[in-house]
Parts: sequence; C-alpha cells; structure tokens
Amino acid sequence: MTRTLQAHRLPRAHLRHTLAALVLAGLAGGALAAPADVDGKRIAKVAKGGEAGNWLSHGRGYDEKRYSPLKQINDGNVDKLGLAWTHKLDIDMGVEATPIVVDGVMYTTGPFSVVYALEAATGKLLWKYDPEVPRPMAGEGCCGPVNRGVAVWKGKVYVGTFDGRLVALDAARGTPVWTVDTVLDHAKSYTITGAPRIVKGKVLIGNGGAEFGVRGYVTAYDAETGKQAWRFFTVPGDPKLPPEDDAMAMALKTWFGDGWIKWGGGGTVWDSMSYDPELNQLYIGVGNGSPFNYQFRSEGKGDNLFLSSVVALNPDTGKYIWHYQTTPADRWDFTAAQQMTLADIKIDGKLRKVLMQAPKNGFFYVLDRTNGQLISAKNFVPVNWASHIDLATGRPVMLPDADYSKEAKLISPAIIGGHNWHPMSFSPDTGLVYLPAQETAAGLEAQKEPLFLPSKAVVNIGLNVPDLPEDPAVVEQISQSWRGRLLAWDPVKQEVRWSQDYRTIYNGGTLATAGNLVFQGTADGRVVAYAADSGKLLWQSPANTGVMAGPVSFEVKGEQYVTFMAGWGGTFPRILGPLSLAAKVKPESRILTYKIGGQATLPPARYDTLPLPPPPPVTLEADKMPMARMLFNGYCANCHGLNAVSGGVVPDLRYLSADTHAQFNAIVAGARADKGMPPFANAMLPEHMEMIHQYVIKRAHDLKAELDKAKAEGSQPAGK
Repeated sequence: MTRTLQAHRLPRAHLRHTLAALVLAGLAGGALAAPADVDGKRIAKVAKGGEAGNWLSHGRGYDEKRYSPLKQINDGNVDKLGLAWTHKLDIDMGVEATPIVVDGVMYTTGPFSVVYALEAATGKLLWKYDPEVPRPMAGEGCCGPVNRGVAVWKGKVYVGTFDGRLVALDAARGTPVWTVDTVLDHAKSYTITGAPRIVKGKVLIGNGGAEFGVRGYVTAYDAETGKQAWRFFTVPGDPKLPPEDDAMAMALKTWFGDGWIKWGGGGTVWDSMSYDPELNQLYIGVGNGSPFNYQFRSEGKGDNLFLSSVVALNPDTGKYIWHYQTTPADRWDFTAAQQMTLADIKIDGKLRKVLMQAPKNGFFYVLDRTNGQLISAKNFVPVNWASHIDLATGRPVMLPDADYSKEAKLISPAIIGGHNWHPMSFSPDTGLVYLPAQETAAGLEAQKEPLFLPSKAVVNIGLNVPDLPEDPAVVEQISQSWRGRLLAWDPVKQEVRWSQDYRTIYNGGTLATAGNLVFQGTADGRVVAYAADSGKLLWQSPANTGVMAGPVSFEVKGEQYVTFMAGWGGTFPRILGPLSLAAKVKPESRILTYKIGGQATLPPARYDTLPLPPPPPVTLEADKMPMARMLFNGYCANCHGLNAVSGGVVPDLRYLSADTHAQFNAIVAGARADKGMPPFANAMLPEHMEMIHQYVIKRAHDLKAELDKAKAEGSQPAGK
C-alpha cells in the first residue's frame, strides 16, 4: 500500500502533544523557549566565523566543518573542565544526535525520535515532544530507532521520525504545526534516522532502509507549509516505466536485468548533506545497494548509479548537476552517506573549493566541489578490495580479494566500514581533519540463490556471514584486530599527522575548536580532549556509557560549554555482539554538558550481569540447524545480534528463562508488541518460529559449554 503524501496543520492526532507541552511549560515555571529565529543568512555567517556562540545547523554551518571558533576553553585550561549539568533521556538505547543551540536554548533528540528543548546553560527542560513512533518498528531499521537530531528555521523545529514522518514543531512550545508522511511505499521498511537540513526555505530529508529492499530518494518540503517542493530519486525505478527525469535515464543505463526492482535498489540518503550558498549546490551522500550482492541486484554488471556516490543537486529544483561515485558496482555495503565537509584549501599553490569525504570503503577523497572532479584519494585504513584510486579515471583499481561471488573472501574494511556515520571535523587553524576511523575485516560469501523471506522487517543482503568462533581466545584475537583510531588527517598531503588508538571500534564523532582542541566521546565510556596540533591527551572524564554522537560547543552569557550526547547502541553493539562487548558498557542515555569549574555529579554507571538459566533440550535435527541459523539471522539478528549473541543493547536470547521459552512462539507472533518486540505472525510460518527457537536453544547450550570451559580454566569467556 502506498500512502498519499499530505501536509496537515495541527493534526487532531497531535492535540494531546499540545496539551502536554503546555502543562510541562507550566511545571517549568511558565518559561517557554525563545523561538529559534534562524534563517539562511544566519547559517551562512558560520562559514565566515560568525555566530560563534551558537550551533545553528547539524555541522554548525552549511559547510559541515564542525569547528567552533570559541576558545575560552583551550589547551591551557581544558583540564579544569567539570560537569555543568546532565539530563537523563527517556529511553536507554543508542543516542546519535547533534544538538542545535540557538540563543541559549538547546534542541536535541533521543531514541524513537523524541525531541527535547532545554536551557543550554542549566539543562532545565523547557518542553518535550514524543512523536509516538510505534515501538515494534524498532526492528524495521538496520541500526535501531536512533535519531541524529533536528533542524531549526524561523521559529520552528523540524524532526524526521523513525516511522518516516517529517514534523514541524513550534519552537516555543514543542507543539506540532504540520506533519507530512515522507514514505513512498509503506509495504517497505522505510525509516528516518538522519537530521533534516534546511536550505532556502526548504526542509531536506532522506530515508533509510537499503538493507530491507527500498528505493532511495531525498525530498524537499516547504518549511512553512510542509508542501512537497521536489524529490530526487537516487536509483532508477522499474525499467518498464518511463524514467522520472534525465538523471534516472542516465542511471538506468548502468543497471542490468530487473533483479533490483523487487529489492528496491537501495541508495538511501540516510545521513549526510552539505550546501555551498555561493555555488548554490546541494551535496547528498548516497548509500549502498539492495541487495548487497551485485549478482542478484544487477546480474553482476554495470556501475549502478547513483549507489555509493556524492551527488550535487540544484536545491531550488532538485535537478542533477554532477556526481562522483566512490564505489562503482558496490557489493560490500560501502556507503558514501558519510559526512561531506566543504573547505577552501591550497593545493599545489592554488586555492581550491573542495569537498572532503571518508566513506566506508576506506579511502579519503578530496573533490573539486564545483564540478565533482577528483583531486586526490588515499586509503586511511588498511584495504584489500582495491589497490588505489586511479586519478585519471577516478575509479578504484580492484584486487582479486574483492570478488566473493565464487568463494568466501576476507574483505577489509568489513561491512561496518573504515569510517561509519560518526562525524569528522575540520580545523582551519591546523588544516587537519579529525576522523573517527576503524580498522576492520570480515569474511563475505555470496548466497547461491536469492532469498526472499515474506516480511518487510527482514535483512535481505544476499550474503552469508560466517559464524564467529566460539573459542574465547579466537574471538579476543578478532576483537583486537578490529581497532578504533582517531586520525588527524592532512587532506593536502593525504597522510596521518597524528593518531590515537582505542580499545574498540565505533567511537564518537569529533569537534575541533579554536582553543587548539579536539573533543571526542569513546565507545568504552569516556569523553576526551586532545591538543589539535599534537594529539596530546589533555582531559578525560567518565560518561558511564558508550558515546557515539558528535559533540558541540556553544556560549551562553559569556561562558563556553561543551555538550556530548551519550548512549550506547547502533549497528555495532546490536549486531556484532561478541566484538562490541569489548567496550564493557551498557546503554544509558544522557546529555552531558561541561564548563570550566563545573561541579555537577554524574550518577554511577550501571552494569548488570545475569546467570545463564539451564537451557531446555535441543530437539531440531542437526541437518536443519543451518536453515534455522539463516532464519534467525534474517529475521532476528538485526536486534538480537548475529548468531544470537547480543551486544547488550537488547536482551540476549541465550539467557531466556524457562517461562519465556514456554512463551517463545507467542512472543514472536506478537504477544509483546506493546513492549517493542515486532510481531511476525503474518510474516513467519509457525514451523520457522520453532526452528528459530531451536537455534536459540542451541546457542544457549553453546554458551553454557563455553562458560563451563572458562570456569574450569579460570578465564573469562568472550561471549558473555
């Protein structure tokens, strides 16, 4: 079913939010947030050093540099930073938002797209808006019900909700002004996790869902009314129908067969956008193909535009201007949806207008943003799928290990990438990019034939991901080889200036400041500051949970603050359980704000461990267990971890009680839908439910054997 796109002013369904916001405002002493009076002129001032005390857009300005010109906090006094205030969010899941701070008011989001407005200097809650995303939808996104923040414009706050709505809120009260359904087809698992951007009075939003068989696009809506202005598709539609525009006609020539039609093709614009007001060019980062397997998607032929590409559009019309494809014929989930930073830098003695990106494929790209020409590219982590990027053609030179179509291959970077969504920053003072990089590798093997499971909430990638070994020593060895690093990257020389190593991957985004500082949160539960020029560690403080989001800095009444959004979750801890457990943190969602001399206290961290209940006997025949494993990883791994090993964000099914085992099929069918467990009654056969249950029981027995062995040897198992 396709739902008609409509904009509604003050929808009746949202009246309760209006009343709740007014009551909350009264409880807060009658104070209402000052309207977010922001427009394009104010945001454009950021690139010229203006609006120093505010953080007006996702990357602070349209250029997405994530650089603050404030320097009251600097390399000489950062060790005196203390917690100014903390605010507990409602839901303890992954937190990825970048707060927006306008004239002393902070606007930010938590899991399930809940919006918060707070006094930026004190943390006092002014209002809260819960869009009431159905909790069972948590299983319909690859990486959990995360949200990367809001946009503000002329007295309104805009949020994309996980179930695909775009909502405009009154900035003073948090009450809905209009809402629009952005989803092209509700039979598909479209979601929104990215932050909107606003350019020339148009709210821009993409979507997620390439792992679930959707067709990608980005849409512009009128900021005042919610009326759709234009939509740009990133991959072609059914070749039996006329292409939507010239760009889709061009793209169609690079796709073969029709295998992508059932799967949507992918190419979702789920995160990054940037804008150059002088060139009037909007840049969007495009994601991976659907399915990942190139043979199923396009008969193993063609570049498949505009997958894994940077695309420049006219923001007035949505018309195509140019593109650069970082990974032609993507088959490794090497998205180019990562942050695109705009800067003017001197290369070979000439000032160039550049766009810089470090996508998942492991190469750092410097493009001429006027026309998309490749200036340079160099790998910033070890890669084995390509030897280099040919400067004459702009294309990667493939290596034999890249092709897993005939036999399993170890690919580096792994699907999780050499750099994921975590934002990087650029300092015009040092000329360096501060990049949250990660060294990863994983085995990939093509499925022998396409698998179409009858549910939209199923990961359909066309790959087999090998089991992680049960041996704790081997898991530890793999974990150690997956190294997180903070790189100070020179984009002119394409080399590392300095680096810092971390215990695990999936560390937070970065912030550069004029105080010669780089701030970052870590996966192992800290917030840290380094000297931007040398990389010397100058300050660190506990966060009690993994910190993934990019920090921000702002000023209120002459005092500088630094804020981190803290909360562990997302792809890595949800899916790659044994490896993510090395971070040794639990999800605990908070806003942490620091200032010089801050005296607030952070509540103690929580870390609970449970004994393993005796598992029931396995009754499924051994020769059916591979099918049971495949069903589990297709239907369940997205939340509960590959091969039933959870990273701690959602329950580890190996620890089910006897009562829960007895109710297993009923729970899978929908008995706990109100608690967030997606119902599969209409998508899964009863015999498949039972096979999945048997696989869970087998994995509980595997864990028991591992625990018993570790106890006998006096060691700590890796999978606990």
